[in-house]
Amino acid sequence: MKTLVILGASGDLTGRLLLPGVARLIASGRAPGITLVGAGSDDWSEKKWQDRLTESFTDALAPGGSSTTAGIKELKKVQKNGSYHQVDVTAKGALGKLLATMEGPVALYFALPPAISQKACEVVKKKELPAETRLVMEKPFGSSAESAHALNETLAGLVAEDHIHRVDHFRGKSTVLNIMGLRFANRLLEPLWNGEHIEKVEIVFDEDLTLENRARYYDHAGAGKDMIQSHLLQIMAIMAMEPPATLGEQDVRSSIAAVLRASTIGDAADPDYAKSTRRARYTKGTIGKRKVPDYVAEEGVDPANDTETLAEVEVYVNNWRWAGVPFILRSGKSLGRNRKEAVVTYKPVPHLPVGFAGTDSPTRLHIGFGPDSLTLDLDVNGPGDLFTLDRVQLETELASDPLLPYGEVLEGVLSGDPLLSVRGDTAEDCWRIVEPAFAAWKDGTVPMEEYAAGSSGPADWTTSND
Repeated sequence: MKTLVILGASGDLTGRLLLPGVARLIASGRAPGITLVGAGSDDWSEKKWQDRLTESFTDALAPGGSSTTAGIKELKKVQKNGSYHQVDVTAKGALGKLLATMEGPVALYFALPPAISQKACEVVKKKELPAETRLVMEKPFGSSAESAHALNETLAGLVAEDHIHRVDHFRGKSTVLNIMGLRFANRLLEPLWNGEHIEKVEIVFDEDLTLENRARYYDHAGAGKDMIQSHLLQIMAIMAMEPPATLGEQDVRSSIAAVLRASTIGDAADPDYAKSTRRARYTKGTIGKRKVPDYVAEEGVDPANDTETLAEVEVYVNNWRWAGVPFILRSGKSLGRNRKEAVVTYKPVPHLPVGFAGTDSPTRLHIGFGPDSLTLDLDVNGPGDLFTLDRVQLETELASDPLLPYGEVLEGVLSGDPLLSVRGDTAEDCWRIVEPAFAAWKDGTVPMEEYAAGSSGPADWTTSND
């Protein structure tokens, strides 16, 4: 790619996550020769744009870490030559006129609300896009299976599928490759990676963060749409996928797609969403030294939206390998601790010789996300009485990329590799999986529970007590 164009350049996402990721990528020397262009609806002066770049680039411009001398020099050049344009991307011809001034190929990043991205893609014409243009779409991708399909149809009329990058920064290179390397490079694990040996798989993303001024988005999304519908289902699919022949994007993404096609929340024949899903909302409490109000008292929240801040669903992958094994996906805000991990719980041994004392705890494998880590819980003899079983943990750090998550994703965009992006069919399948459960939440079939901010969640949820 020669030019990276960020639409929505004056928005919060761009300043908080996207530009720092771009900066880290360029400063590490992994994106040479890029021109950065910002476009937004706000009437920003060139100075205001430069101020934003200065703020977002500060960390990457500091020597050390992944930044190199040549990379820092390149980043300074990118900032100096960067430009900002006020553009209404939903107006016919406006985006095409801007793109006509760019050196191609162009990566067009839609850091915009989904409805505006949809409208922009509808009004732009294929002939207005420079050759080899790549379209980069932020989540949520659509708001339903139907709208995601409509957006896919629109995008397919503009560029080929392998030139569409649906960004999921949870699918950073480190996360994907660490899970795959662990599974497929170790004969000790892969033969036991199935329903015969595994009792359940939990994928948890609990945060101590509250709304952080994101009520306008979050109060309409909630934990289900914000995290489970996109991010956690994708991690689940990587955990459950069949071994691909290669790490090429076609092999990997097709294996992910096969898992999602086979997945449902609850029993596929007779789902009971009151049993297979749970939702809750935080009430006032304390996190560290911070006092947190009731969610419904937070600024910008409309109680009528009935938004959950903690959600949990049991997904079943209805195939030979995983029949009957629940994949429990949980995510929430304003909890007492950050817990970001996948936990594989193995079934108990068929028979423990009589005479052993102590607790025969299940064997568990923990894969931590940020920092990436691996922990294996095992029962061993002693110390002390050799007839008493004791729990030990084997721990190690997994490889990680010094790039920020958005930097990892953008590297794939700029190098033309869609491996880390979400393919169109899987984006639709993620909505298909969750839509019936969300409908049950909306009609009150699944009650809204409560938990105090700073707690571990509702006390009767098994995942709150792990």
